[in-house]
Parts: sequence; structure tokens; C-alpha cells
Amino acid sequence: MTMSGETSAPPRQELVPAAALFHSLSDTTRLAIVQRLAAGEARVVDLTVRLGLAQSTVSAHLACLRDCGLVQGRPEGRQMFYALTRPELLDLLAAAQTLLGATGSAVALCPNFGAEVSGVRGE
Repeated sequence: MTMSGETSAPPRQELVPAAALFHSLSDTTRLAIVQRLAAGEARVVDLTVRLGLAQSTVSAHLACLRDCGLVQGRPEGRQMFYALTRPELLDLLAAAQTLLGATGSAVALCPNFGAEVSGVRGE
């Protein structure tokens, strides 16, 4: 982002991990999974029923969250129970809700990342 009177500079290297974190949470399915896991452990089958998505889709999103260190699996017999790895994630989501409440519909109307762009309408 360039402020008036400033030249464009390359992205700051120290911001790369934060950008990756927010990118991992930028998908509505992954956010829905995190929201469900905030209530406690769940199996893939629990998440597929809750979200109405295919097992392969849920598994792919869980893999993304797991690769980012936000979710972990705990095997029990032939089943895998998934849970959030960091309680700080709940604080981040609560802060996001506060920010969204303060900005009203500005983020949803953003021409780059808003609801019209992502295909989510009226939610």
C-alpha cells in the first residue's frame, strides 16, 4: 500500500508470516471449521454434516489449517479427532468480530475482497 508522497516499497519480510496466517483464514469454509472446532473436537464426518460439504473438501481445508499449525488431529482407534492448537486463535476471531462490528458493512462492500467478489451474497 502506498501513502501519498511515498514510493512503492517491497513488502516487509516480517509481515510474511502474518499475511500467511490471514490467508489461511481467508476462506469461509476454513472459518466455519475453526468456528466449529472452537466448541470442541470434531471428526471429519461431523464437519461434513455440519457444513454440508464433501469429505474430500473438508479434509483439504483441514490439511491447510493443520499445515499452518492452527489445527491438530488426535487419533482414536480408526477415527481422527480435530481440535484447535492455539487458544489465541479464539482471541483473534473475537477481535475480528469487534472490528467488523465497528466498520459495519465497509469490509463486505470492499471491491477487492467483499461479498460480491467472493460469491457470498446476502450473508
